[in-house]
Amino acid sequence: MTTAVLTDRERTAVQSYLRLLHTVRAAFDGPPDGGGPFLVPPQALAEAEQALTDAGLAGNEEAFFRLLHTWCPQP
Repeated sequence: MTTAVLTDRERTAVQSYLRLLHTVRAAFDGPPDGGGPFLVPPQALAEAEQALTDAGLAGNEEAFFRLLHTWCPQP
């Protein structure tokens, strides 16, 4: 198995994405509030977007998801 060594910026991008993913999951898992739309805080989206940009991964989903899979493989 190959081990990837992420740069600090890549690691920050992956961690931001995972926080965003958990936020979205929590919004969908929460109690229904009368059928209103699920909202994700804008700051969570902005943090992930900035981290991707800082790591040079904005617009390069293939490279980002390859890093994500290497760092956080599915069981």
